[in-house]
Amino acid sequence: MTDSLGVRYEKLFEDILVPAAALLQSHIANVLSGVERVDAISARAKSPTRFAGKALKLDDSGNLKYSDPLNQIQDQIGARITVLYLSDIPLVKSIIDDFYLSIEWQLKRPENDSEFGYFGEHFILRLPDDAIPDGTEDVAPKFFELQIKTIYQHAWSECHHDIGYKAPRELTSYERRQMAFSAAQSWGADQIFLKLADDLVSSNDNEGKASTE
Repeated sequence: MTDSLGVRYEKLFEDILVPAAALLQSHIANVLSGVERVDAISARAKSPTRFAGKALKLDDSGNLKYSDPLNQIQDQIGARITVLYLSDIPLVKSIIDDFYLSIEWQLKRPENDSEFGYFGEHFILRLPDDAIPDGTEDVAPKFFELQIKTIYQHAWSECHHDIGYKAPRELTSYERRQMAFSAAQSWGADQIFLKLADDLVSSNDNEGKASTE
């Protein structure tokens, strides 16, 4: 990344991205106010260091992936919604679809059903006008990335990123198996809590029907 691009991004980060992220977090919180089992909502600007790392990525041909990073990198602002159960994700997703213009959606999951790893719903959405600081409409980013995850999906991905990508050395085969096991446990916990929540709702509905008969 050229020095001039770095300087431009640092100014964008401080003057626009950080305040826009704070506005966006409040905007999403208002949209989801009253929705049960939303554990956390956060939004933050991509740091200059992480932006530089992404701007310098190469494609399969060895060329820079982004010819115009400031306009092509769409996750300069990232938001995350964390919910309790897998069954909460479709409701939150439907509300987000109603309030934000969706540009792209991806369900991130391991390619092989016999593998365990990262799970999450990722969106590229239009940044709402209410999240753009006054007077910056012409230079503020037009999009932001949103992730919707359960608590277990989020916790595992954070630990995996910290250990898997920041480790001072390459993980051993045994350590990689430990990471895979932790991913399987996270997936299993989500399945168990989903079933427990569904069973409790079904039991309550059945009791209600019995009491009215």
